[in-house]
Amino acid sequence: MALPTGNGNGVLFPAMLQVTSSRLRLSPNSEHKPEAYDDLKLEFSPLLFSSLERYLPPAMLNLSRDAKIQFMRDILVRYFPEAERTRIQKQREYREQIMSHYQPLYKELQTLDETKFFVPSFLQAVNAGTEESFRNIIIEPTPGVYSFEMLQPNFCEMLISEVENIETWVHDKKFKIMRPNTMNKYGAVLDDFGLEPMLNKLMDIYLRPMAKVFFPEINKLALDSHHGFIVEYGADKDVELGFHVDDSEVTLNVCLGKEFFGGELYFRGVRCDKHVNTGTHQEGRCILWD
Repeated sequence: MALPTGNGNGVLFPAMLQVTSSRLRLSPNSEHKPEAYDDLKLEFSPLLFSSLERYLPPAMLNLSRDAKIQFMRDILVRYFPEAERTRIQKQREYREQIMSHYQPLYKELQTLDETKFFVPSFLQAVNAGTEESFRNIIIEPTPGVYSFEMLQPNFCEMLISEVENIETWVHDKKFKIMRPNTMNKYGAVLDDFGLEPMLNKLMDIYLRPMAKVFFPEINKLALDSHHGFIVEYGADKDVELGFHVDDSEVTLNVCLGKEFFGGELYFRGVRCDKHVNTGTHQEGRCILWD
């Protein structure tokens, strides 16, 4: 298989690569530790490359990272619809435009300091990584829906202040941002404002072990992307969000706080219209479901 000498990002590849078998594995190699790709500005998510690497044929696993990047990129380009690749490229350009002008209020949010972000009980459960340790911190208001304390109050306050700073910047600069979805007119996509690495780490290191325990039917390696956002509700903003279905393997809903009333989260039964209320929201408390 011939490979080009570069990809436009200053990464060089060998002129020729000999691979005995170029067919991907049918199932992922869960024992293989993939490379990190966060430093590369490619048109696909770094986590997508890390996930796909586990499917590479054995002969490729010991090759250089550059060779694996080109091989995987060729596959993604071949099978991703052109319209989707165009959308991803426009989204990347949009984010680069934001980050070249927006000044974050708290740059420390772009990393993930677990001792400052998470409550001790959550960290202890993740470090143990057993079903028992997770069961000790959760309540299950209805089968398949799990509630637990996760975030420290100071982190919640910082994140709210950052979003308020984003809204001020958007207003002052008259910059039109993409809202989280078609149902909410207020809020922001956190990835667009430099928080993608932090959310990648949150998903990969902290949520993946919980998903493995509580949702065993979901391949833990399938969690290779995310859509992280904040929405705002109020009398002069969005006032509600109707019943809908999340397009995700797993959803994590977090209450960041401030004074409020209402805002209950209901789940509709699969076989009937019985509504299940998860209870009153509390600052830093999360709800996880699939």
